[in-house]
Amino acid sequence: MADNNPTPDQTPAPRPERGEVRQYTVGADDDDIRLDRWFKRHLPQVGFATVARWARTGQIRVDGARAKPDDRLKTGQTLRIPPGNPAKAKAPPRRRELTADERAQAHAMVIKETKTAIALNKPPGLATQGGSKTYSHVDGLLDAFVEGDEPRPRLVHRLDKDTSGVLLIARTPGSAAAFSKRFSGRSAKKVYWALVVGVPEQHVGEIDAPLAKQPGTGGEKMHVDMEGGQPAKTRYRVVERAGNKAAWLELEPLTGRTHQLRVHCAAMGHPIVGDGKYGGQDAFLTGSISRKMHLHARRLIISQPGGGQLDVTADLPEHFASTMEHLGFDLSLSDAEPLRDDPGPKSKAEKKQDAKQHAKQYRKARRGERRSRTVSKPAAKKKARAKGKPKGKSGGKR
Repeated sequence: MADNNPTPDQTPAPRPERGEVRQYTVGADDDDIRLDRWFKRHLPQVGFATVARWARTGQIRVDGARAKPDDRLKTGQTLRIPPGNPAKAKAPPRRRELTADERAQAHAMVIKETKTAIALNKPPGLATQGGSKTYSHVDGLLDAFVEGDEPRPRLVHRLDKDTSGVLLIARTPGSAAAFSKRFSGRSAKKVYWALVVGVPEQHVGEIDAPLAKQPGTGGEKMHVDMEGGQPAKTRYRVVERAGNKAAWLELEPLTGRTHQLRVHCAAMGHPIVGDGKYGGQDAFLTGSISRKMHLHARRLIISQPGGGQLDVTADLPEHFASTMEHLGFDLSLSDAEPLRDDPGPKSKAEKKQDAKQHAKQYRKARRGERRSRTVSKPAAKKKARAKGKPKGKSGGKR
């Protein structure tokens, strides 16, 4: 970010005149970003080849020192780069003007807002992203949260079109990268509520069934593939049952495969109510039960960039709440507490302490190796002398 920027989380602003060395201060949103990624984010008109050449010839300096393209930047560091032609900068993409109804729809979904994130309660039937013949989606509504020159919020994960519940949106590119790492690293904890047909024999269990794209479906459908599939695990707990007709489950995905919860529930013989794609006609209950899918991302717990934890819960959509009431289920029986007992991500101080301990153990092991080599040296020398000594009796006195 530029030295004269009012806030550290905004993109570099004033461009220097032609021929002037440019200086930027790394903002909080760019903490730990690679140097080449910083250029891609803030000066996209400067290609990687140019960045590499500038770094190789010492024209890029970070706090006065030479830097490489893969070096990581820290908040507050000063980045100095050669002069450039500001006229070559790409114009930001034009944003579609949202209607008043679209803005109202976007803000109606908000559960909680922080400096780094916006937590939404996505309704069923609304896609997360656009695609073939999909024109109404969450991503298309995110301009409703942009004011002035602020960066456009970004999606960091997705929910199926017919799945409702917590959907996390990152406010800035930096927070998007941080949240994405937490999702891919499995430190983010998600708990879903699902209504399934029938009742699982085991009331608490783990489904371990690798998943792969089902041949002949154009990648639109997944299936269990024990040999060639990607690892997929889901923990579940039966919260309450309606006789043998249906059961209310808590589901916690330990991996993040496409349609994982839907395929896993169908694979154990209890498809999610309303999921005709994987359960066929068996996925629908008779009577006044809605034919919409009954899968809801109830709760998300994730650590935020810069510290603190985001813990959000999403209310049930109307059709799901109506079904729960119809079956007599008591919503207070589940607080959507994660079933995992694994520890959360370590703090920087804990990681530093672990690194120190590892280094200490390594040095200790190396000292032991050196000591054993030192002890063995006299024996080796003695053996070498004996080897070089001629065979036979010694001469003695004559």
